[in-house]
Amino acid sequence: MTPTMTESWRGIFSILITPFTDELELDETGLRRQVDFCVDGGAAGVVGPANASEFSTLSDDERRHWISIVAEQTAGRIPFIASVTSGHAVAAADLARFAQRAGVDGIMSMPPPILKPDESGCAEYFRHLAGNLRVPVILQNYAAPLGTPMKAAAMARLLHEVDGIEYIKEEVPPEPRMISATLAAVGDACRGIFGGQGGIYLIDEFRRGAVGNMPGAHTTDILVDIWKRLEAEDLAGARSTFHRLLPLMVFERLYGVAIYKEVLQRRGIIGSTARRAPGLDIDADDRRELEPALQQVEDLFRV
Repeated sequence: MTPTMTESWRGIFSILITPFTDELELDETGLRRQVDFCVDGGAAGVVGPANASEFSTLSDDERRHWISIVAEQTAGRIPFIASVTSGHAVAAADLARFAQRAGVDGIMSMPPPILKPDESGCAEYFRHLAGNLRVPVILQNYAAPLGTPMKAAAMARLLHEVDGIEYIKEEVPPEPRMISATLAAVGDACRGIFGGQGGIYLIDEFRRGAVGNMPGAHTTDILVDIWKRLEAEDLAGARSTFHRLLPLMVFERLYGVAIYKEVLQRRGIIGSTARRAPGLDIDADDRRELEPALQQVEDLFRV
């Protein structure tokens, strides 16, 4: 069941990638089509522009335009969590207020990834961010060097001190154990913890009490199927589908956004695999290896 805008969030919240034209301009049509793809695939919500969305390559105006497009396309259908990670609380809070006016259902942020504040600095950042918001805030705990990781005890103190932080997205390895440790530490101060990392630890995270996962959007329908099987206590069925998807997940660990865009283009959701973020392109040998990984799950595509 898809969560309403007000009830507790649970399930697969897909991270939307940023589709670009071959000239590296934002492809609004592709972004809207991707929202529809996630809705049709059963996503419980969508998230972005986050790390998988190449947010650090977007201008301030582009981030606002991106958020406005997705808020309009999701309105009344599924929750939209806007990611506002910035180098300082002032910039993050400004973007969050804009997103709230645009109609988003929640805000997500890492602690500042460049200044890398200590625990008190992280508390001040989230206090400033959440202070004037009516929507829930998700703390994204992301591993270094990109992130400013926090320990479970520190996050527990933060959630007790700062009103408005209702969820955590845990991406510090080993993620499943961190979910267990954080749940034990935060108690009822947190409404739930989401996993990340493309869903590669989804089953272990579920068994440890995670309320969902925030993977890339390209295999939303398959991950939703796995999640539904877990909720129905069909662990054998969930593992069977997960193991079929695993070879593709391994490719994602190597090439990240390049794989997300390759799959979305093949599925007819975006027109170009162009990206702004640096990283390895997929070559002819990679594509030969990618083919059997995709063929193994093609019959699971529902959209």
